[in-house]
Amino acid sequence: MQNALLIGLSRQMTLERQMDVIANNVANANTNGFKADHSMFEEYLNTNAREDNFIGADRRVSYVQDRGTFRDIGQGPMEPTNNPLDVAIDGNAYFAVQAAGGERYTRDGKFSLNSTGQLVTSDGGLVLGTGGPITFQPTDHDINIAPDGTVTVLEGTARTDSIRGKIRMVSFDDATRLTKLGANLYDIGSAAQQADTKSTVRQGYVEKSNVNAVGEMTRMVEVMRSYASIASLLQQQSDLHKSAIEKLADVPA
Repeated sequence: MQNALLIGLSRQMTLERQMDVIANNVANANTNGFKADHSMFEEYLNTNAREDNFIGADRRVSYVQDRGTFRDIGQGPMEPTNNPLDVAIDGNAYFAVQAAGGERYTRDGKFSLNSTGQLVTSDGGLVLGTGGPITFQPTDHDINIAPDGTVTVLEGTARTDSIRGKIRMVSFDDATRLTKLGANLYDIGSAAQQADTKSTVRQGYVEKSNVNAVGEMTRMVEVMRSYASIASLLQQQSDLHKSAIEKLADVPA
């Protein structure tokens, strides 16, 4: 295969994977606590097809290779909801959640109560406190969540606060090592966790996605144009190759 075709194909393959990453970002532009992914590329040098009759060393061919993706862990904007069970983290921490596969982590603080009065995520996972799941009594009202995550209520006709727990927040030595599991949850992966004492929470807010929707749509258009441009170039190369073969066939032996 000609070098031009190989180079064009390598670029089209990386553009296809880049489009998948961009499309996922766009699809989650309104997902609470979502962190955008971005593609990484590098140059891959290799010797091109050679013929021993040529004089001098062949030049190395530059291919495109995608190394993977990296996650933007920057904080998204906070949106007020006026829901006392909604909390947004101001800082680098994550909420600890008890999911079906074990302990997981999330930045999505849109919480609610299940049928037994336990604080849960939008998917039903138990929100973990420093002493386990946080459970409310049927007569609890006026829920207050302090910046440090302490949850207090007024119980029945009482005039003094009753503590229901403290939302557990954890941070990681490198949050980019967390593994995305879907449903806005992360697995610890190869990261090391510790209790977070610097981050705070804001009651009545949720953290929105940090995806820049306009920027992602712009990149999507750029990728589509690049892919079409390379496809056109490859077609021209194929036509030239075909024309050269046809003309060589007409040359007398």
